[in-house]
Amino acid sequence: MAFLFAPGPMPVLPIDGEPNLYFPVHRIYGIAKNYSTTKIAPEERPAPLIFCKPADAVVYAPGDKTIELDFPCATNELVHELELVAAIGKGGRNISVEDAMEHVWGYCVGLDLTRRDLRLKDQPWEAAKAFDESAPMTALKPVSRVPDNEPMSLWLYVNNEKRQDGSTSQMIYSIAEIISHLSSLYELKPGDLIMTGTPAGNTTFNPGDTLEGGVQGVGILKVKFTETRK
Repeated sequence: MAFLFAPGPMPVLPIDGEPNLYFPVHRIYGIAKNYSTTKIAPEERPAPLIFCKPADAVVYAPGDKTIELDFPCATNELVHELELVAAIGKGGRNISVEDAMEHVWGYCVGLDLTRRDLRLKDQPWEAAKAFDESAPMTALKPVSRVPDNEPMSLWLYVNNEKRQDGSTSQMIYSIAEIISHLSSLYELKPGDLIMTGTPAGNTTFNPGDTLEGGVQGVGILKVKFTETRK
């Protein structure tokens, strides 16, 4: 097979504790507005709000050091959204809620960066969500190494000030329900990553700020944002 130009590198995430093993990223799905501090009856839940990011939006953020990223261009309202990310290891269509967790290979911590001022009403979300380096993530942990201790706590600090503090018990749709719903719309593939939503406290931050966040039993990421990309 000949190419007009050399293909770019495959987006990957490392596997925690496995220095020579990587997870190839196929797609990134996001679920917006999936946390609530008040209980919502199942029949009153709004339909899951779905968006996508390109696979190469992934940036590996090792938990033992702070990575530096350029502050994105074209925004004055960059928002942090700390999330639990589920990694799909077995694909499928029309997956039942009961079988959905069999399709999860592992988990990582993700930071869904959003240019909020570009998320316009009644407009596609690509400009707000699907930009370069908009999905820093930790290494993946297989499900066998993630404690079965639901609910998991999530937190995020900006310059040592706590901004987000929540729990997966606040999810409107569970991971199994999200997988089942997505598979009714798309054929899920091994390599898909699902960002499952963010708790309250997601707000704007500035160039020069350092963000540190984590999910209980999964990992921690640390990102410092430099001046705006030219």
